[in-house]
Amino acid sequence: MAYIKKLLNDNFLYYASYVIMDRAIPELDDGLKPVQRRILHTLFEMDDGKFHKVANVVGHCMKYHPHGDASIGSALVGLANKGLFIETQGNFGNPVTGDEASAPRYIECRCTTFAKEVFFHPKITQYIDSYDGRNREPLVFPAKIPVVLMLGTEGIAVGMSTKILPHNSVEVIQAEVACLEGKSFALTPDFPTGGFIDASDYADGNGKVRVRALLDTSDPKKIVIKEVPYGSTTESLIGSIEEGVRAGHLKIASISDFTTDKVEIELKLARGVYAKEVVDSLYAFTECERSISCNCLVIKDDKPTISTVSDIIRYHAGKLLNLLRQELELERDELQAELFARTLERIFIEERIYKEIETKRTSDAVIKAVLDGFKPFAKELSRKIGTEDVERLLKIPIRRISLYDIEKAKKDMERIQQQLAQNKEHLNHLVQYAIEILKTYIKTIESASSRRTRIKSFKKIEVKTVARHDFALRYDSEGGYLGTEVSGEKILEASKFDKILILRKNGIYTVIPLPDKFFAGQNALWITVAEKEALSSAIITLVYSLANQKGVYIKRTTIDSWLTGKDYSLVPEKAEILGFSIDTAYEFQLEYKPKPRSKKTKQIFHAKEYPVRKRQAQGIRLADREVIQLEVLHAQKANIINSPSAHGGGLLEAALKKHKK
Repeated sequence: MAYIKKLLNDNFLYYASYVIMDRAIPELDDGLKPVQRRILHTLFEMDDGKFHKVANVVGHCMKYHPHGDASIGSALVGLANKGLFIETQGNFGNPVTGDEASAPRYIECRCTTFAKEVFFHPKITQYIDSYDGRNREPLVFPAKIPVVLMLGTEGIAVGMSTKILPHNSVEVIQAEVACLEGKSFALTPDFPTGGFIDASDYADGNGKVRVRALLDTSDPKKIVIKEVPYGSTTESLIGSIEEGVRAGHLKIASISDFTTDKVEIELKLARGVYAKEVVDSLYAFTECERSISCNCLVIKDDKPTISTVSDIIRYHAGKLLNLLRQELELERDELQAELFARTLERIFIEERIYKEIETKRTSDAVIKAVLDGFKPFAKELSRKIGTEDVERLLKIPIRRISLYDIEKAKKDMERIQQQLAQNKEHLNHLVQYAIEILKTYIKTIESASSRRTRIKSFKKIEVKTVARHDFALRYDSEGGYLGTEVSGEKILEASKFDKILILRKNGIYTVIPLPDKFFAGQNALWITVAEKEALSSAIITLVYSLANQKGVYIKRTTIDSWLTGKDYSLVPEKAEILGFSIDTAYEFQLEYKPKPRSKKTKQIFHAKEYPVRKRQAQGIRLADREVIQLEVLHAQKANIINSPSAHGGGLLEAALKKHKK
């Protein structure tokens, strides 16, 4: 048993680690998931300037990716639709409409020049064996810019997930430039679908944003949707609108989709309905407005790490300097090696050292003759000559020696020396050089990377405030049923999102959702919309007596808390309500049963003279005598709580104007 437990634990840990590191979460260094990295590596290998069938690319990529052609094909289409690193030819689908790409055998692609500039640096890239050991693939590309912020990504691993929103490519590079210059920077997501974004809660990549569609309301009788919010398609957006119409939230006569390369969804409104009245409902009940949560999780130093957008920019600014230093040092070494080789070649030919080997009979003698020939010129050489250098000189063809152009050789060496000087200048001013590189990138992509999503602050629309309040709530006082499908007296109008408070004659109240049919009992005192804010400010006055006891009590309280569907009592058990009102100026008169030696048979009370207590508190005794009648002297005929969604609510029995025991 212990062995099985250990086996399962170890295997699950291996599986979880694999999913996190090698499938779902992107690498911070190049911003790519493994399948995307393998696709680009394949395109770099196949690159000959021409387009390649996607099916052919997928087939070649399967040498590196062990999860099949379907995952490669879908990842390639998704990456191609980002428009930065893969140039396409054919139908790659439309993320805005939700249309799928054509079959891989019909569409073509190739890597862009910008992709090679950003990712392709074989001399400083670390390569590892592919899954079957037959090929070599990059462990991670040495990318110079924060690709993960440009592309955005989403992935669900074991116990963790990531959702990084896409940003404008030019703005990301400009932020990296600002970071290198020591200036402040801030980034807001930018979506290819356009629309509006409110990023006030973005929290630097770990909060949420709200996005909205672009609506044209210039015609009061129709609304045209010009851009859809990120995460929606025209198909899903239309579906959400149709669902809103079926649910009764929207009054729309027809929906027409005229989308081509640009979004155009026309909503014709019902008779008597105008565009301004429908806009808020579209945002509240359809995908015209969406809230998107984001979580900036990346693989950093071989570990999943929560980062921020600003941290990613700062990380890549430092990484860029390191990569450029590596490239420049490698270039310097190559230039110095080339200069040394050309110097050897010039001396070897100009000083006719090759003549010294004509009489030598052995290999060692030849090498020694060459080395001896270079001794007078040791000061012109940057390092000591090795056997490998001699071997390279001995391989120079006679034809090349005879056609050697001294002037051309001097110009080539001057060119190399100029490149070395420039290389040294760049190494000494690395930050400025990095900024120049980034500005070159901006010029390359700025024409195709204009911001599409407009930044705007907008208030969140509460569903309750825009919901239709035209559902008639009726009460059958004889049968005791309450609901929208009950035949009886119309009590109030409410929305589907309202909750209804029912106060019965025994002092028990219940809060329920707007019912179709609910048994409330035949002794309901008060039915209203249960708005906490309004109810907590409404003072309820109850006058009651207790069974088998003499005396009358008054209780003034408020209702400020409840659980839906649960019964609560405002008065003691077996109490009988004699009077009820929510009028602060409530006045009533009690008529007592005649009593020997007592002339007082009536007494007037003012409710405002008594304190307001908590719901659980006991009432205050008004009198010890038996009451035969309560008469209301002053109270509003209709008790209505005014609140944004309460359209009525009053006493069903006029606050028991006259109650006889």
